[in-house]
Amino acid sequence: MPMHEVKLKEAKVRLAELIDEAAFGEEVVIVRSDGTAFKIVPISKTEPYPEFGSAKGLIEMSEDFDEPPRTV
Repeated sequence: MPMHEVKLKEAKVRLAELIDEAAFGEEVVIVRSDGTAFKIVPISKTEPYPEFGSAKGLIEMSEDFDEPPRTV
């Protein structure tokens, strides 16, 4: 994974571009004038919601699923 180091002043102007680079796997490091460094890291992508009907055929119910339970 290549590393891209940018000074804070330049990062202010190119932030959107640097975020895109980090999203595509490039390691982006922003360095302040005092030498402190910060890395832009993607946290996580949102998981998609299941689509309606996506479990079709995966769930089986017995013929008597809606009958009252038997008491012993």
